[in-house]
Amino acid sequence: MTLDQWLSTVGYPAVALFVGVEGIGIPLPGETMLIAAAIFAAEGRLSIVGVIAAAAIGAIVGNCIGFGIGWFGGYPLLRRFGKYVRLNEPQVKVGRYIFMRYGTKVVFFGRFVSILRTYLAFLAGANRMPLPRFLAAIAAGGIVWAAVYGIAAYILGNQISHLSGVVGIAFIALAVVAIIAGIIFIRRQGRRLEARAEEAFPGPLEGYSK
Repeated sequence: MTLDQWLSTVGYPAVALFVGVEGIGIPLPGETMLIAAAIFAAEGRLSIVGVIAAAAIGAIVGNCIGFGIGWFGGYPLLRRFGKYVRLNEPQVKVGRYIFMRYGTKVVFFGRFVSILRTYLAFLAGANRMPLPRFLAAIAAGGIVWAAVYGIAAYILGNQISHLSGVVGIAFIALAVVAIIAGIIFIRRQGRRLEARAEEAFPGPLEGYSK
């Protein structure tokens, strides 16, 4: 079925479903569904409040599931197989340290980056981001994201599809620049970050698996 058919037959649950499944880590067009639903609302076929609420609920629930999958599945994989891709214990500790210290910003702003949004919750769980911080960041990010894109699509109609693409490309470009800068920073500050991570998580990581 097309997105229009999903919306015509299922309505608000379709919005929550697409956004939620994307948040789990499966690349469905959640953002496109939100925009399509908001345009439906502009045409009087749905309520914009309901669309935003469904998208926000879907984002939060889906991301929580993705976080759980990362927590219970991703972390053991990092611990067991990370060494085969040059992710030894010090590097795993650095990733966990970064999510512990900066995870709130990463999760909130990552909600607006198309590719990152799909895998963000899984990465946060795999890196053992503290649950209260994750919940606060993902709730705020999901609500703001749903409101911004939903209201913009409601006001601008079909024009938002083009604008969303431009904004998405801009965010992706910024994300790429940030990742490259992060890699350079980590390489230059690698030993310092490893020392800070070791201070935060002294000894074997098995002792911090919960």
